[in-house]
Amino acid sequence: MPKPKVNEELCIGCGTCESLCAKVFKIENGKSKVVADDCADCNCQEVIDSCPVSAISME
Repeated sequence: MPKPKVNEELCIGCGTCESLCAKVFKIENGKSKVVADDCADCNCQEVIDSCPVSAISME
C-alpha cells in the first residue's frame, strides 16, 4: 500500500496538509512530517493536490 511522503527540502510549512489530514501530517520545526502511514481517515490525494509546492507524494 502506498504511503505518504514529504520532501522536506521543498516543504514551506504552510500547514495545508495538517489542516486537511491532521492524523497523518503534523507541522514540526516549520516542516511537515508524516506521523501515520494510513490515509484511511482522510483523502491523501486531496492533500497532495493541495500542497502549493508539490512537496507531498505517495510511495
